[in-house]
Amino acid sequence: MAVNKCLKYLLFLFNLLFWISGCIILGVSIYLKVNKDKNSISSESLPGVDLLIAVGVIIMLLGFLGCCGAIKENRCMLLLFFIFLLLIFLLLVAAGILGAIGEHKVKDWIRERMNKYLPLNNQPDSVKEDLYKMQTELKCCGLLKGPADWTSIPPSCKCQSTDETAKDNCDSNGTFKTTCTDRIIEEMEKSMGIVLGIAFAIAILLIFGMVISMILYCQIGKKDSATTA
Repeated sequence: MAVNKCLKYLLFLFNLLFWISGCIILGVSIYLKVNKDKNSISSESLPGVDLLIAVGVIIMLLGFLGCCGAIKENRCMLLLFFIFLLLIFLLLVAAGILGAIGEHKVKDWIRERMNKYLPLNNQPDSVKEDLYKMQTELKCCGLLKGPADWTSIPPSCKCQSTDETAKDNCDSNGTFKTTCTDRIIEEMEKSMGIVLGIAFAIAILLIFGMVISMILYCQIGKKDSATTA
């Protein structure tokens, strides 16, 4: 029995795209890691860059393994490729379940990380600069208690008179009421929809790759059996 050439090259194309996506994820992650303008406070509250680097490397390796297995018709490589895809799929499902169950724990973890910066006025100048920048960009003040986190409220906490959208977020003293921790959590929640969509698309691709690799694995086995018979 001959190996289906269409399936063979379809799996090769799938893994080539898989490898390219891994390169993109790795490149973007490294850029974010070394970006000088990155805010140290917000990045510490959401330390996902190292995880993205690991994911990019794994996807690149899997894409290379699948390409070689498909072109060389190597059953060992195809079986390893299938097993790794299955493991990633199971981890993806488990992460989704744990993420849905532990949403409140993540919020508590972020607040706990932010608590170490209090009192804000005692922080080094570099940390204060990051705080000022974050407060201006996110239209917030303080980390956990709002303006009360500062003994001397900085100008970055003040609402701009020209900003109509921030009026509901200003107190009677013209200071932002929302804490920066709440803003970070809001941004995280907004991103969850995108993350879930990407995770769902990846899960579909993983199933597609597993099905094709196993069909090709079985066809190569039948061909080898017919050759040795």
